[in-house]
Amino acid sequence: MQKKEYSLDIGGKTMIAEFNDWADQANGSVLMRYGNSAVLATVVMNDKESDLDYFPLSVEYEEKFYAAGAILGSRFVRREGRPSDEAVLSGRIVDRTIRPLFPKGLKREVQVIITVLSIEDYDTDILAVNAASLAIATSDIPWNGPVSATRIGLVGDSEDLIVNPSYGQRSDELPPKAKMDLTVSGKGGLINMIEVNAREVDEKTLEEALKRASEEIEKIQAWQKSIVAERDITKAEFKKPDDHPEIPPIFDEVVKPKLAAASGRLDKSAINELKSTWMKAATEKLPDTLPTKLDQYFELMVDEHVHDLAIKEGKRVDGRAFDEIRPLFAQAGGISPIIHGTGLFYRGETHVLAALTLGGPGDALLIDTIEFQDKKKTFMLHYNFPPFSVGETGRVGGMNRRMIGHGALAEKSLRAVLPPKETFPYTIRIVADCLASNGSTSMASVCAGTLALMDAGVPITKPVTGIAMGLMTDGKTYKILTDIQGPEDHHGDMDFKVAGTADGVTGVQMDVKVDGIPIDVLGEVLAQAKKARMQILDVITKEIPAPRTDISPRAPKILTIKVKTDQIGLVIGPGGKMINGIKETTGCDDISIEEDGTIFITGKLGSAEAALKAIEDLTREYLPGERFEGVVTRLMDFGAFVKIGPNTEGLVHVSEVAPFRIDKISDAVRIGDTVPVVLKEVDEKGRYNLSIKAADSEWAARKGLKPSQGGGNNYGREPNRHGGERRRRI
Repeated sequence: MQKKEYSLDIGGKTMIAEFNDWADQANGSVLMRYGNSAVLATVVMNDKESDLDYFPLSVEYEEKFYAAGAILGSRFVRREGRPSDEAVLSGRIVDRTIRPLFPKGLKREVQVIITVLSIEDYDTDILAVNAASLAIATSDIPWNGPVSATRIGLVGDSEDLIVNPSYGQRSDELPPKAKMDLTVSGKGGLINMIEVNAREVDEKTLEEALKRASEEIEKIQAWQKSIVAERDITKAEFKKPDDHPEIPPIFDEVVKPKLAAASGRLDKSAINELKSTWMKAATEKLPDTLPTKLDQYFELMVDEHVHDLAIKEGKRVDGRAFDEIRPLFAQAGGISPIIHGTGLFYRGETHVLAALTLGGPGDALLIDTIEFQDKKKTFMLHYNFPPFSVGETGRVGGMNRRMIGHGALAEKSLRAVLPPKETFPYTIRIVADCLASNGSTSMASVCAGTLALMDAGVPITKPVTGIAMGLMTDGKTYKILTDIQGPEDHHGDMDFKVAGTADGVTGVQMDVKVDGIPIDVLGEVLAQAKKARMQILDVITKEIPAPRTDISPRAPKILTIKVKTDQIGLVIGPGGKMINGIKETTGCDDISIEEDGTIFITGKLGSAEAALKAIEDLTREYLPGERFEGVVTRLMDFGAFVKIGPNTEGLVHVSEVAPFRIDKISDAVRIGDTVPVVLKEVDEKGRYNLSIKAADSEWAARKGLKPSQGGGNNYGREPNRHGGERRRRI
């Protein structure tokens, strides 16, 4: 085997790139390590050009169970299946970083496969970006790289930025909780991909983190460039597609006059109508030209027109000002009395319905992946994008990468304001259904989700809103666009989604179609986005100023009790017999027990209260002086055993029945009788000694008992350690 290693110290650890002959039939490959985490990146380019009207790049992020040193999967399937959501999101990070750097017009299929070989202390998504970059840059595939990535963290109240924080430092469960998790890619001082998960970080802090990230990125860039220079791979020649000189005159004749007549007003439907007119006329005039070529030219010209409108004429395609938001509408509730909480949000032609369901801790999603084993997820936001939302027909059901990515962005944007489990132990699921789409349904899902949370009575700390920002640039000048709609997203150079509260940012996602964006421009974008978010916040808080005081009567009730850890086994019982018996007899839905002894009881109020009482009675510690109404369970010569709890009984000695002597215990009580008792003492062996006469001195008289006339009695007998009796001298 042949190999050569290159290393770089970054974030206090050594990043190692190993070039070997493992995958020597790929165009490029590299094995990259950081700490105990490692990935193999390979890239292959097809020999033939496709007929597709887009660049056919695919990025596959492969998680292997062996990477975690565990045999994972379901009980009946012990091999890898479809990618986890985490794998999909990591693959999207790589895709969004490398895609803008391929030559425009490249139609040969390119496939990047990231295989996670080992994972422990550091997330492999950052490794994946850097490894993919080196694999492509040291291959013969034409590409304007390299590009680099890093992660910046902020923990607790500290202001110190952490480069490439570990899983422990990124945790939002272990104290001190992570305040920000920022993933950044870029090159040459420009940023071309951002992911942020934060707990109300202000825009200034975020901008400082981007600057720090850029410094680390340039260190990795210099390292990558030195490797590329040393390996000295000749790139394949890329020829731009033929210009087809016969197409422009027809476009000028058919479409240009209509563009001029539109006076800059080009909404989604107008562009679709223009395209239909163009394709029909051009196909008739140029029957031998591939439809994909005609489509590509139309897209190119409209792209150029939209840019010219913004940069040269200062206009947007729908006539709005650059910082103007489309008409807003918010509705909390009023959809169905069965749903626990709903939110309906409009922003122009983008409409999203969010429906929320509350469940108990037992309804949490159990995550079992190479990153997280046996982790319970109690907040989920699932995003759906049906074809009718864009006026099309298509496949319904299932998930794709876009849906997973948009749902994850909305979910992390809202997670920061959720109440702690100790005060609100519910599992929360939001389903965001896109009803109509014309730009940024993910940020509309954040707004609709906020409405649903407050309508459901979830005590969130603050409402969250989101907005999508855009950019038009010619490389020299630029225009920032607030609330981009479909044509501005499709033909623009940046899609920058920002979500947050009035006090800070909770979620960011950015991707671009150019090499990157300067950090000072991103600072302007953040400031303009905050202004827009405050406008949306006003609309939402006018509809519902705060979470409702009560949850839906149709939602399950959750009662909480904490027992000692050594009592957990008592509550569960052998083989779960005790806990299942409580659920069966009380009718509660679920009883969940945490390792610290916290017990969550879920069900309708009456059944939950009954289960709570059963557990209280089962685990309570009895103290001398406490009074009970107990049931007689056994009779012995020396007294009666009385049950005072589900699993607890004590002895009433015959001398403790009445204030006078009685002959036999059977003269006073029978099995099944309910009698008043008081706990006199707990002896050194943990046995309970009870007294009827101390609980009610008149009880014996009311029962008609009379003092003993003879000498025959059992006062001189007491139970021995085996439950029998022994004589003692009196």
